[in-house]
Amino acid sequence: MEQDLKLRQIHDALKKPETSKEDIIILLMALQEQCYVLANCVTNLLAKWPKDQPITKGDLSMFG
Repeated sequence: MEQDLKLRQIHDALKKPETSKEDIIILLMALQEQCYVLANCVTNLLAKWPKDQPITKGDLSMFG
């Protein structure tokens, strides 16, 4: 719910005629950088995860 509100606020702010192209570029670059940081964190976490330890307590998936 809160995320939907935040997304709507960003959307509305970007649609305003007084929003400059430079502001939009700054926002998009910051979001892209956060995506890269998150992707790197997840990649590192998965690389360091113990290979012999199951992630869940249930049976192993038949699909691997």
